[in-house]
Amino acid sequence: MKVLLLKDPKDKDSGPDPYIKELGLYGFEATLIPVLSFEFISLESLFEKLSHPECYGGLVFTSPRALEAIKICLKENSKDEAWLKSLKQRWKTKPTYVVGKATAALVEEIGLIPQGEKSGNAEKLAEYICSRIPLESLTVYQTTQHTDLQESLSSYFSQQGIPASVVFFSPSGVKFCLQHIQKLSGDFLNHIKFAAIGPATAEALEAAGIPVPCTAESPTPQDLAAGLQKVLHRQNCRVPK
Repeated sequence: MKVLLLKDPKDKDSGPDPYIKELGLYGFEATLIPVLSFEFISLESLFEKLSHPECYGGLVFTSPRALEAIKICLKENSKDEAWLKSLKQRWKTKPTYVVGKATAALVEEIGLIPQGEKSGNAEKLAEYICSRIPLESLTVYQTTQHTDLQESLSSYFSQQGIPASVVFFSPSGVKFCLQHIQKLSGDFLNHIKFAAIGPATAEALEAAGIPVPCTAESPTPQDLAAGLQKVLHRQNCRVPK
């Protein structure tokens, strides 16, 4: 049974993508199509703020991309030296909050200790952090449509047909992909069981008039695979062994 995942693949150096691996254990044939391109911005402002941990009570990382921005900042020798020499230890005395496990793993790579990774979405993380704590936000990347998106979607549908499920991983993915998928699916759109990795993405699909029978309880391969199994089995679909 085919499942189309609208997300970037995991870094090749870190092994197979965990979503493809987990879905495979359930008998699903999953395919990844990258949806977004990322342009990192405000990196000098980012390092300026990182250089003054005394001004802040902690850090909040909203996605793995935010950690990529920090890694790019630290590639310069002088900045990396400053981080290793003192800044890392000073930030380590303050809480570092993240939404999910993937972001938590990257936080650990830069030497900090993540909290809140089981929250699963921004709303629950905010409750975890607690209200009335003043926050300062900084946007360090912006998203655009992946240059190969339309071609990749057309190729997938022409070669593999209509998937049993299409999984969206962000509201941006809905914005950039949904119209193409509707056009490529034609009269078979209602045969697809749409899934979302979290409530914000589910809301974006529903706002576009798409029913979402599966929303992962938390943004993990395990919860997504379990949710898809329930939904597809409920429709009297058999998963090949």
